[in-house]
Amino acid sequence: MSDIVPIKLVCLDLAGTTVGDIVMVERAFAEAIATQGIVPGTGAYARAMVHVHRSRGCPKIDVFRGIFPGNEAQAQAANLTFERSYEGALERAGLVPTPGVTEVLDKLRGTGIKLALITGFSRGTLSRILSVLGWHDKIDLAISPEDAGGRGRPWPDMVLHAVLRLGVGDVKNVAVIGDSENDMLCGKRAGASIVAGLMTGVHSRERLLKGGATHILDSIIDVPSLVLSDDLGTTQVASSAR
Repeated sequence: MSDIVPIKLVCLDLAGTTVGDIVMVERAFAEAIATQGIVPGTGAYARAMVHVHRSRGCPKIDVFRGIFPGNEAQAQAANLTFERSYEGALERAGLVPTPGVTEVLDKLRGTGIKLALITGFSRGTLSRILSVLGWHDKIDLAISPEDAGGRGRPWPDMVLHAVLRLGVGDVKNVAVIGDSENDMLCGKRAGASIVAGLMTGVHSRERLLKGGATHILDSIIDVPSLVLSDDLGTTQVASSAR
C-alpha cells in the first residue's frame, strides 16, 4: 500500500511497559510521602496515592509538586527520598524485564528500527536502571525529562527529542508504546502514527483510549507485529478491558 508510513523509531516507556517494577515504584512513593507526614491509613495518604496513580508516566518531581502544591522544598525533599528508596530497591532486588521484551528489542533493531526509552525518572535514576538491566547495546537512546529541557509526559518533548537526536525525518515515522494515559497523550501530541497502549500497567483500556491510543495491545510481545505491519488498520483490535 502506497500510503503506509514505515516506522523508523519506536519510543518505549519503562515501568509497566518494558520492566515490571510497578510495586517497587509505588512503594518508593509511599515511603517518600511518609517522610513528609503523609502516612498509610489517613485520608491524605489515600488522596496522595490516587494522585500518584493518575500521574503515572509523568516526571516524578512533578508528581510530588502535585501532592505538595506551593511547597517546592517539600516536593524536592520527597523526590530525593523517592530516588533513594527506589535505587535502594534496585540494588537489593534488581529489575525484571517484562516477559518477551528482550526478544522484542532485538527483533525491532534487527529490522533497522531505532529504539528509545523514555521515562519520568530522573537522569541519575535512569542511569542506574540501565546499568542494572544491561541494555546499553539493545537501545539507541534513553531519555529522562532533564534531557529534553525539563518537560516530561504528557508533553511531547521527550519523543521529539528522540526524533531529533536519532535523525528521524518525520514524526509520522514514530511509534510510541506505553501503559499509561500520559504515555498516550505524549505520543499523540508528538504526532506519532502509532500510539499503542499496553494492558500490562495500571491504567485501564478506557483511560488509554482517552489519552489518544491508536491501538490497544495485550502485551509488549505484540509490538513487532503492529510496528512491522503493512496494514495498521487491521490491528486496531481492543483487548479485554480491565
